[in-house]
Amino acid sequence: MSPSSQPLVIALMGPTASGKTALAIEIAQALDLAVLSVDSRQLYKEMTIGTAKPTAEQRATVRHELLDLRAPDEPINLQEFRQEADQAIEAEHKRRGIAFLVGGSGLYIKAITQGMTPPAVPPQPQLRADLEALGQSQCYALLRQADPDAAGRIMANDAVRTQRALEVLYATGRPLSQQQGSNPPPWRVLELGLNPSNLRQRIAQRSRALYADGLVAETRGLLERYGQGCALLDTIGYAEAGALLRGELTEEQAIEQTTKRTQQFAKRQKTWFRRQHQPLWLDAPGQEDNPLKRALSAIEHVLG
Repeated sequence: MSPSSQPLVIALMGPTASGKTALAIEIAQALDLAVLSVDSRQLYKEMTIGTAKPTAEQRATVRHELLDLRAPDEPINLQEFRQEADQAIEAEHKRRGIAFLVGGSGLYIKAITQGMTPPAVPPQPQLRADLEALGQSQCYALLRQADPDAAGRIMANDAVRTQRALEVLYATGRPLSQQQGSNPPPWRVLELGLNPSNLRQRIAQRSRALYADGLVAETRGLLERYGQGCALLDTIGYAEAGALLRGELTEEQAIEQTTKRTQQFAKRQKTWFRRQHQPLWLDAPGQEDNPLKRALSAIEHVLG
């Protein structure tokens, strides 16, 4: 199959709070596309406010896929997510010849668009229980010793990915970082990016809005259903809301900590996108006012 006849995958990426959701909806409406979410937390049910998941109104405007795949106490690994994403992409290619990925989870985007093949190691329930009992700080220290390359790509408080890397190491005897090959899929890929100059202010506004929209109540409900041991409740926003509920932080302190952690995370995301991808930046200097126009023009050019 010649490159020009291959189906197209569009990947809209960017750090958290960069405006991906709003722009994605505009692009999807203009081209009759579904939005295929590539977000490592939005794929879990009930985690709506804290992950800034598209609202019910937004999801009614255009179809969104790859959201709400699992309960928060049922972790999904990269291989499993790729299988779900590949099925959604295939369905969109049959329907429109174009699949539209949107998200800020760089590793997940790379796995899909570049055909990363993570090791097929099934979950090890007993090992995971042992690692949970050991605690995230100890587990991460173990990972830094055993597989520093993998540890360098995983946040220190990301228990899910830390456990998975250790799980692969113990099951195969080889570090995860040495087992991730690639098998590029037969698609054309167009990468689009958002990186607004006022990102820090946008993150501060987003963080405050999460608490105003009910993050603390959502966290209380998740804690009641899944318990303090649920690793996803130690992620940005939920950890601070949990500390507020325990009386360890005031609301203002929780908002400040959420803002700071989000800004740090966004910095790591931007570094990843700069090193691992080559998107067309839609809001480059002088182009901030017309990202939709630039996106549609780039897509039209690729489609010929």
